[in-house]
Amino acid sequence: MSYTAASDRYGRQPYNRSGRSGLRLPAVSLGLWHNFGDDKPFDTQRATLRRAFDLGVTHFDLANNYGPPYGSAEANFGLIFAQDFRPYRDELIISTKAGYDMWPGPYGEWGSRKYLLASLDQSLSRMGLDYVDIFYSHRPDPDTPLEETMGALDTAVRSGRALYAGISNYTPEQTREAARILREMGTPLLIHQPRYSMLDRWVEDGLLDTLEAEGVGCIPFSPLAQGVLTDRYLGGVPEGSRASQERFLRPSQLTDELLQRVRALNDVAAARGQSLAQMALAWALRDRRITSVLIGASSVRQLEDNIAAVDRLDFSADELAAIEKEIPQPGERIV
Repeated sequence: MSYTAASDRYGRQPYNRSGRSGLRLPAVSLGLWHNFGDDKPFDTQRATLRRAFDLGVTHFDLANNYGPPYGSAEANFGLIFAQDFRPYRDELIISTKAGYDMWPGPYGEWGSRKYLLASLDQSLSRMGLDYVDIFYSHRPDPDTPLEETMGALDTAVRSGRALYAGISNYTPEQTREAARILREMGTPLLIHQPRYSMLDRWVEDGLLDTLEAEGVGCIPFSPLAQGVLTDRYLGGVPEGSRASQERFLRPSQLTDELLQRVRALNDVAAARGQSLAQMALAWALRDRRITSVLIGASSVRQLEDNIAAVDRLDFSADELAAIEKEIPQPGERIV
């Protein structure tokens, strides 16, 4: 099977350096949190990944428990990798994470050395890989010393099972300490993966400043606020949506006031010649400290629409002012 020529593929979107590292990531990366479990058609998954690569998406992000069921996103990705992507391994950045619940018993979640390294070995087996490019601690563990958790990431890198270390969902203070520990171990912290969108700006209250000071990149997840920052909810809560199924989003969160704000944002996007989703992604990328944004995609069409955000990344002062009128203040969250 053939792909777009490399000279065309890599001209589709910008690639940004992660902090002070030598690694560059595409402005838009593909996350496999939703839509790649056993509940979704395999052919759609395969077509989405193939089209993403053709559009310059060189970074695929996973975690041990993505599915459903747990592990199935990695297993499905592994099948597709073996069929389509193995010859292109050196052109891909593949990441996975461990931290949330994965298997029963005391060793199947959080941040112990036992769990993180066992989970990484399982992930490599499911995906059919010798190594991942980035291995994350998916969340801080309040009961495990940070030195143990960071030590496991250091071991993953030194053993060749990962090339870089990352963290996700850490506070500014935890991030600063994690970076210090890893730096002293000789394995610099590459990147942080926080939740961030127009409707959830907590990272602007200290985290981005910390990442800049430490030379660490940032790759937000949920930049579309679980679909709220798309045209999906402009007319209310449609049947089959995440909100209707109460999957990561509850109907009670979609208040009349919020939907009014979203409609106003949609008007700003339309005036820019973009969809609301495209503008939301471009807005997240407006800050140079954001290395990449993670999108999900349930179809090739949705993928293509989202990646087209990179065609218009600039904002006028008037556009930014109009957006600010409708979104929470830095550090605050609506959804």
